[in-house]
Amino acid sequence: MKIRVVAIDDEPLALALIEDHIKKIPYLELIGSFYNPMDALDLIRQQSVDLLFLDINMPDIIGVDFVKGLTNPPKVIFITAYDYYAVQGFEVNAVDYLLKPVSFSRFLSSVERLKTNDTIKPKKEDFIFVKSEHNILKVDLKSIEYIEGYKDYLKIYTDQPKPILTITTFKAIEQLLPDDFLRIHKSYIVSINKIISFRNGKVLVKGKQLPIGDSYKEIFNKVVVEGRST
Repeated sequence: MKIRVVAIDDEPLALALIEDHIKKIPYLELIGSFYNPMDALDLIRQQSVDLLFLDINMPDIIGVDFVKGLTNPPKVIFITAYDYYAVQGFEVNAVDYLLKPVSFSRFLSSVERLKTNDTIKPKKEDFIFVKSEHNILKVDLKSIEYIEGYKDYLKIYTDQPKPILTITTFKAIEQLLPDDFLRIHKSYIVSINKIISFRNGKVLVKGKQLPIGDSYKEIFNKVVVEGRST
């Protein structure tokens, strides 16, 4: 059974390369390719689309926002020239993200992993990139004390005096954090290495007491108190 594919990229050369890669794989069927995602809407809504190859950074609409606007979105593999856009992709449970120019071996690997329903996470580095106002900031993971969540943004508290404000979600940023970061509350993620003490349902981090939510106490005890991995 073939996987029905749509490809969208505003760059003609990039789109042509993806089309060429798709044609080399027998079980992929390209049913449409577009420079503008809005031109693809009718096809995606009216036909059965299994997989969408989608550029993230496009002039008229960000790829992530386009996917969020779909009622029943297909599986998505994002294509981008910059790896710091990857965090946005995980806001919509993207299967993978491919960096331009996309090699065929990397393309094939991504599609093969899709067939096994194995979502791919970005490689864990010693840092992450986050969007803050109009800048993309590189944040050293070792500097992060804790992260506080609000309705539309996060505050990342580091060893610097002022927190970093970033418009993203806990779900997206958790994909980028290593195992020594732990969600302890609906509004807090902490670096386990930065916990000074804990008692009475609260942890002390960077001179501030943070609550441990009732639904997070079991995992906190397992990881921090008993020292077992998740």
